[in-house]
Amino acid sequence: MPSEPSSAEAPHVALFVTCLVDLFRPSVGFAAIKLLKDAGCRVSVPKAQTCCGQPAYNNGARRDARRIATRVVKAFSGYDYVVAPSGSCAGMLREHYPNLLAGTRWADRARDLAARSYELTAFLADVIGRKTVIARYDKVCTYHDGCAGLRELGVHDQPRAMLRSVFGLELRELPDSESCCGFGGTFCVKYPEISNRMVEDKLANVRETGAELLLAGDMGCLMNMAGKLRRTGAHIEVRHVAEVLAGMTDGPGIGDTAMGTPTEPDIAPSGDTPGDATRD
Repeated sequence: MPSEPSSAEAPHVALFVTCLVDLFRPSVGFAAIKLLKDAGCRVSVPKAQTCCGQPAYNNGARRDARRIATRVVKAFSGYDYVVAPSGSCAGMLREHYPNLLAGTRWADRARDLAARSYELTAFLADVIGRKTVIARYDKVCTYHDGCAGLRELGVHDQPRAMLRSVFGLELRELPDSESCCGFGGTFCVKYPEISNRMVEDKLANVRETGAELLLAGDMGCLMNMAGKLRRTGAHIEVRHVAEVLAGMTDGPGIGDTAMGTPTEPDIAPSGDTPGDATRD
């Protein structure tokens, strides 16, 4: 395991919380902070952050998407890295902002932000070199690969390597794990019949593994699959991978009736000692 950097050397990471984490599963944000701090990072959560603009971008509202993107670029200036517990949102920052803002006065800053932006498990494994965690969860699990994280960012081996280090956890590969779950942002609204068939096929594969726990790295996928599981009466726990890796699994799973109150890691006021998460 890599040695911990000193406070002076600690990379300053800004957490891009994402809309779905903020509104539906704050525990994922707290888990991401814990993982980053455990890896020796100094973490901030910029107050001015907003949606990454992906819904507008994917629906052709490019003017609105550019307006949102410029706000994100400004909010996340000055940090060593920007990390999101979502391959979809990280992919928007890293892969689409440079094209979206090309030819504008924001083009250089968009490219700079893209170069500093990572999905959470990819950042921990590929940048920090942290491929093991100290956590325990006595479950049989399977892992779904979100489309954007896999295809845009190459996120595949990183979460699996860390999951294999969790005491008590057995990882079983999901058949056809790289197929879409049918969420696709507004795709599930525009094409509900197709989307429903896709998630049915996905969950048939989940059941085939015999897993008690379904994990993924994107809240959109997780909420889609959890919703279908609950509607069909299936008793399979659903969680974001960060929660398991951080050992923050006391609360109910995604889609369970009682959400509970997540336990926050130390989040100090801005300007506190390096290594504490700060809200700017």
